[in-house]
Amino acid sequence: MDERKAIALLKRRFEAAGFAITENVALDEDGIAFEVDGFDAERRVGYEYVSRESGDGWDVDEAVIAALAQRRADGEMSVLVIDEHDAPDEASLTRAADAFLASLEKPKAKADKAKAAEKPKAAEKPKAKAAEKPKAKAAEKPKARDAKKPKKK
Repeated sequence: MDERKAIALLKRRFEAAGFAITENVALDEDGIAFEVDGFDAERRVGYEYVSRESGDGWDVDEAVIAALAQRRADGEMSVLVIDEHDAPDEASLTRAADAFLASLEKPKAKADKAKAAEKPKAAEKPKAKAAEKPKAKAAEKPKARDAKKPKKK
């Protein structure tokens, strides 16, 4: 699978999972320096497709991969680094991306949890007393069968 197709697939998968991906982001912090293929800077989640075609092997080496793994373990950043040999086709790349994304807490899920925490639970809502509820009014119009028939003379 060529680099352009792989990166396009990864971007679609990450964006479908709720991430705001910017392509080709220069990352340079604490010993990690390379241009990541796709990155959500706010959530610090991204992906790097390592291929011979793009020559990524020189800047995304074992030391960088280990540092990224440590950052993920520390909860600082999560970057999927996938080598073209580990995902040579669309199906295997999709599986790898989906497995990585499933291991993360989804942005939408975080927002839903925050909203749920703000809403009072049903048991906490004040209940109206029976005496305070208005009673239904009796029908004022007589039903057709109850109405008096006019007398015949």
